[in-house]
Amino acid sequence: MKNIKISVLDQSQVGRNSTAAQALEDSGKLVTLADELGFERYWVSEHHNFKLVAGTSPEVLIPYLASKSKRIRVGSGGIMLPNHSALKVSENFGLLSTLFPGRIDLGIGRAPGGDRLSAQLLNPSNNFSEKELYDQLTDVQRWLRDEEHIGTIHDKVKAYPIPEIMPELWMLTSSGGSAQFAAHFGMALSFAHFINPVGGAEVVAVYRDSFRPSKEWAEPKVNVGIFAYCNEDEQKVADWMTDFDYRMLHIEMGATDDLPSFEEIKAMDYNMHQRSRIAWNRNRFIAGTPDVVKQKITALADEYAVDEIMIATWAENFEDRKHSYELIAEMFETRG
Repeated sequence: MKNIKISVLDQSQVGRNSTAAQALEDSGKLVTLADELGFERYWVSEHHNFKLVAGTSPEVLIPYLASKSKRIRVGSGGIMLPNHSALKVSENFGLLSTLFPGRIDLGIGRAPGGDRLSAQLLNPSNNFSEKELYDQLTDVQRWLRDEEHIGTIHDKVKAYPIPEIMPELWMLTSSGGSAQFAAHFGMALSFAHFINPVGGAEVVAVYRDSFRPSKEWAEPKVNVGIFAYCNEDEQKVADWMTDFDYRMLHIEMGATDDLPSFEEIKAMDYNMHQRSRIAWNRNRFIAGTPDVVKQKITALADEYAVDEIMIATWAENFEDRKHSYELIAEMFETRG
C-alpha cells in the first residue's frame, strides 16, 4: 500500500447553539492538532451568505492558523477568484508567503462560494466567463512570479511584496472545466469528491494527460477531497450519518435557518426524492469504524491514483471531530 498523506479541509462550521467565534477558535485548535499529527496541509474555504459556516475570508484566517502551527502548509481551499481582484489576491498571498515562507498554498476556485447575488455584490464587474477566469489566472501567476511582459499591465504594476518562495498554486474542481485550466497553467489540482462523487478519476486522468509543465510544477500533482468521520463506536457512526444526511439536504435546499435538533432529525419522514438524494449523497462521504474508514480511504486513493487525501469532518461535538482525525492519523501513521 502506498504511503497516503492526510490533509484537512476546514469549513469552520458553526454548530447548534454555538457561535462563529467558537467555530474559529475550534479551527485554531484543529490546525495545531493537524500539525502535531503530521498532516500535509490545512486549507480553509470561502463561503458567503451561509449562516452555518464562519469562513468567509481565507486570506484573513490563514495567518491566524499559520501562527497556531509550526510545520504544516496552510492555504485556501479556496479563494473563489471571480469574487476578487487578481492584483489583490496576488498581494495578499505574496504577503502571506513572505510572512510564512514555504508554508502557504493558494487554492483557487471558480464557483461563487454562495449565491449569485452575493457574488455580484462582492465583484460587480465579473461576468463569470471562462475568458475572465483565464485572464485572472494569467495575472495571478505572472504577478506572483514577478514576470515582466512588455506591453502588458504586469510591466507597469507589481504585486508587492514579492515572496522569495511562491505559494503553491492549486486549482479546485468538481468537474472537467477547471481541471483543464489547471493543466494549461501547470497548476496542481484538487478534486472535490465531496461535491461530485461521479467521474472524478476520469477528470484527473485527462488533467494528467493534458498537463503542461510550469515553473512551479514539472509534473502533475493531485489530491482528492472527501467528507469523512471515524469512530470506534458503531452507534456514534450511525448517529453521525443520520445527522449528516440531513445537513447535506439542508444545504441543497438552500436553507439558511438553524438546524433542527438531532432528535427532530431522527424522527423525520423523508419523501422519495429526499431518500434518493440521501442515497446519492452517501457517495460523497466516508464514515465508519477505523478498519472501514482505512479501507475506503485507501480505495479512494487507488481510484484516483493519488497519495494525498484531504478530509473535511463536520461534527457537532469538537471532541468527536478531533478524535476522528486522531484515529485517521493513527491508521495512516502520519506522525512519521
